[in-house]
Amino acid sequence: MTDKLKVDLSGAPQTMLATFYAKALDAGLPKPILGDKLAKDIADRIDYDWSRTSITEATAPSVTTRSAHFDRWTRQFLAVHPEAVVLHLGCGLDGRYFRLEPGPGVEWYDIDYPDVAHLREQLYPTAEHYHVVAASVTDPAWLRDIPADRPTLMIGEGLTMYLTEHDGVALLRRIVDGFPSGELQFDAFNSLGIKAQWSNTVVRRSGAKLHWAINKPEDILRAVPGTRLLAWNSPFDDPVFNTLPWYYRLMLAIMKPVPVLRYMAQYHRYAF
Repeated sequence: MTDKLKVDLSGAPQTMLATFYAKALDAGLPKPILGDKLAKDIADRIDYDWSRTSITEATAPSVTTRSAHFDRWTRQFLAVHPEAVVLHLGCGLDGRYFRLEPGPGVEWYDIDYPDVAHLREQLYPTAEHYHVVAASVTDPAWLRDIPADRPTLMIGEGLTMYLTEHDGVALLRRIVDGFPSGELQFDAFNSLGIKAQWSNTVVRRSGAKLHWAINKPEDILRAVPGTRLLAWNSPFDDPVFNTLPWYYRLMLAIMKPVPVLRYMAQYHRYAF
């Protein structure tokens, strides 16, 4: 008998178990990138064969470097806007709210499918200004219950590639049109990244499918009126790569000089 919580997910929601496990493994390393001890504690409470995620200590930085990047951008936004709304879309089991501990002026919303939201509610603590919304991020209905009277940050880490272009653009437009000001922060794959999804073990094992390719900021600036580019980065631009094991530094040396490889994955940041 076990008192652990059994998890059974498939498709895109299952991929969040891989990204979550990377953070749990990172927390146990001598020099963690995120140091998310809550993730490690929660992973120990879940009844799941983590080997199915294909994530190991060696591959965990491919996830944790990205999460650390968006943690940093989120902190920057909240430092300027201490009274804000944060929409963490497709949050999975990520504990960004608990890592960052935003001030009491921030209303934070974690949005994901109902089965994921239910899982979060069983695993994470509650907080006065922290909300879990059980909905598909592409459903317009959930936005009606979000206060629209303050600067708003949308975070979409590991999200856009699972959406169709139609649904993704419609989602970004709803946020830009529905709130007075704020930022859109998300990562994306270019066309090569979408075509190469067969090589992504996490995606392949989950049975998920990638759809939306974003090749450059102009794709968003044209599709979502009212946006202004703040930053467009390759993950390889992050100095943390220089501190990672040799195989990451080798990948950096091979891919960074070739634009289509350098921007196979991208970090996007827009003001509106």
